[in-house]
Amino acid sequence: MLFDLPDPQTLYSALVARDPAYDGVAYVCVTSTGIFCRLSCPARHPKPENCRFYATPSECIESGFRPCKRCHPLAPMAQKDPIVARLLDALDKSPAYRWSEQDIVRLGLDLSTVRRVFKRHFGMTFLDMARHRRLREGFTTLGEGGRVVDAQVTAGFESPSAFRAAFARLLGRAPSAFSTTALLKADWIETPLGAMIGVSCTHRLHLLEFIDRKALPRELSKLEKAVPGGVGLGRLGPTDQIASELASYFSGNAARFATPVQLHGTAFEREVWRALMQIPAGETRSYSQLAHDIGRPTATRAVARANGVNQLAIIVPCHRVLGADGALTGYGGGVWRKQRMIEIESGFAVARRS
Repeated sequence: MLFDLPDPQTLYSALVARDPAYDGVAYVCVTSTGIFCRLSCPARHPKPENCRFYATPSECIESGFRPCKRCHPLAPMAQKDPIVARLLDALDKSPAYRWSEQDIVRLGLDLSTVRRVFKRHFGMTFLDMARHRRLREGFTTLGEGGRVVDAQVTAGFESPSAFRAAFARLLGRAPSAFSTTALLKADWIETPLGAMIGVSCTHRLHLLEFIDRKALPRELSKLEKAVPGGVGLGRLGPTDQIASELASYFSGNAARFATPVQLHGTAFEREVWRALMQIPAGETRSYSQLAHDIGRPTATRAVARANGVNQLAIIVPCHRVLGADGALTGYGGGVWRKQRMIEIESGFAVARRS
């Protein structure tokens, strides 16, 4: 669990008030109907004795409840939040604009509310997201062969040095450190859970990681040592393919990834990663269960370490591994993302059972 839920009386009061503050925090399962809902659901209120509260949709589904067709508890709430919709629309219209707190205030929005809403839905503030979006514009320019000064202008930075510094903070190196003749190409992929970096050769995907993961610079360095020829900027076929498959995954249409991948790791790590790829979407395992699955029941800690160095996020689904008590243990891309993906995949589990 990410946190301890409030007591049932508090949650029932929030249900009666249809309090949107609890969206994504708690869900109500109604024993008389067999369905589960958001606490803001517009349906008639159930009796208190018929209510059971859980922190995630996956817990509701595992308890035998099906999602409500009125409040759609498996759909991302960010799409329905008017504050999020308004700011994302503004960001789409002017991706290179240098947003500030004053801009948010001028829109008549409360800074603390905007910060809280974006942190809840995306694990980052709106201003963080806007900075990433600006960097993406510059990243794309560089990938198309543009100069650093062109990328700086496209991304809305005041100077090439400021752009280089922001780029280096994100990827651990300046733009000039990326080879123009590299066999591997890195490109930016947008997802509902934040931007990712995909690195491919012409035949396989070698790395897929969230852009804000602290280990990303180290992962890029490790990849350069494994594949001679360095890493450059640009998009190759496997990156195109995984971008399309990720869009299908996040829209709830398919959880299967057919993009050819290259696993860079020890024989043991590759064994663990292949076992992870056998876990169906909508199901989870503990580290000890995974160790038993590969015939190494005493290797629980080693399995956990192998999970932590996985360089193909989502494709090698280390987010499907929980603690022995069912807790959402640490995840390199952020525990909030782990919870979101488990919630998304609950929908695939429901579809299989239908």
